[in-house]
Amino acid sequence: MDAQHALSAASRDGHLALRRVERQQQLIELLAGAERRTVSELAERLGVSTRTVERDVERLRDAGVPFESSVGRAGGISLPVTTTRTQVELDVAEIAALLSSLATVGPNSSPSANSATAKLAAALRTDVPRVDVGHRR
Repeated sequence: MDAQHALSAASRDGHLALRRVERQQQLIELLAGAERRTVSELAERLGVSTRTVERDVERLRDAGVPFESSVGRAGGISLPVTTTRTQVELDVAEIAALLSSLATVGPNSSPSANSATAKLAAALRTDVPRVDVGHRR
């Protein structure tokens, strides 16, 4: 493969990876706090095939997202709802990694991405009060 075609393929692959990350974020947001949804419903909402949704769920599960799924007439996929915030301790390198990922997706691509970006950026600043991402009652 010549250099021009290799660059084109790499760019296309990067674009597809970015679209996948954006879609997976949307998938989690669709399921967060929602009732169980069918794969068909999720595919329609995301504008992709049911197989793509199944692959995305599998990738996210492998990454640790605790999806619950069931088969049958009332089957579908859900994400357990938590009503409390969890405190997470991250070092500077971990915060930077998350900010870099959010910058790739677009820090304003969704309300949750925007909120996460602001909290992570504030955690790196020493001249402003810390943003509490701990427990909220």
